Amino acid sequence: MKHLSPPRFAARLRHGLVLALLTVAMASAHAAELTVSAAASLTNAFKDLGPIFEAANPGTKVLFNFGASGALLQQIAKGGAPVDVFASADQETMDQAQSQGLVQAAQRRDFVSNTLVVIVPTTTGNLPKAVSDLTDASYRRIAVGLPASVPVGRYTKGVLESAGLWTAIETKMVGANTVRQALDYVARAEVDAGFVYSTDAALMPDKVKVAITVPTHKPIMYPVVPIAASTNAAAATKFVEFLLSPQAQAVLAKYGFGKYGFGKP
Repeated sequence: MKHLSPPRFAARLRHGLVLALLTVAMASAHAAELTVSAAASLTNAFKDLGPIFEAANPGTKVLFNFGASGALLQQIAKGGAPVDVFASADQETMDQAQSQGLVQAAQRRDFVSNTLVVIVPTTTGNLPKAVSDLTDASYRRIAVGLPASVPVGRYTKGVLESAGLWTAIETKMVGANTVRQALDYVARAEVDAGFVYSTDAALMPDKVKVAITVPTHKPIMYPVVPIAASTNAAAATKFVEFLLSPQAQAVLAKYGFGKYGFGKP
C-alpha cells in the first residue's frame, strides 16, 4: 500500500475539496430560479403547483412571493428582488403594470376567476341575509381589504358604493393588508363579518361560514404575465402556459377557483 507524505496528502485533500466546491457551484448555477409574485389568495394552490412545474422542467426552481396585488406591483416597479412572473387578483393592477411598461399586453392571460363573499365566525348566530344588513348596529367591526392596494377591497368598495352602503360600512371597517388577513380577522372572531373570496373562505370551514355570495359588476378575473425585464424569459413563459394546462386547472379547481377564459383579455 502506497503512503502519501503529509505535504502530498494535504495537497491531494485540497484538490479534492476544490473539485467538490466546483461541482456544487456548477449544480447551483445550473438550477435556474423562477420567481413568481402572486396574489395572496393563490397561496395554497400555487404551493401545490410549484413542485409539479419543477418536475416537468428539471433544473428550474420556483420561488413564490405572495401578497396584496398592489403591494407586489410596487415591489416590481421599484426593481427590488427580481421577479419573472406576476399573477394579480384583478385587472386594474395588471393594467397599471402594463401602463408602466413592466409587462407586455400580448403576453397577458386570464387563467382563473373567483367570487366575492361575506363571511362570519362559525361561533356567531348573527348571520346577515343581505349586504345591507351589515349596516345594523349588531355588526360593529367588518374586515375589508384596503381598496388602495388589495383587489378584494376594491371589489367590495365597488359593490357597496353602487348600493349606497359604502359610507355606512366604512365607519366600521377594519382594514386588511391582504385578503388572507381579512380571513384571519374573521376566523379569530376579532370582527363580526368580513369580505373575502370564496376560495379563501373554503380554507377554514371550521372557523368561518359564508353568509352571503356577493355579485360583482365585473367578473373577478385573475391575469398572469411574464415580467418584461425577466432574465429567465423562457421559463416565465412556460409557467404562464402551464397555468392554462388541464393539469394546473385541475389543481386550481380543487381550491375553488373557476375558469374564465384562455385568450387575451
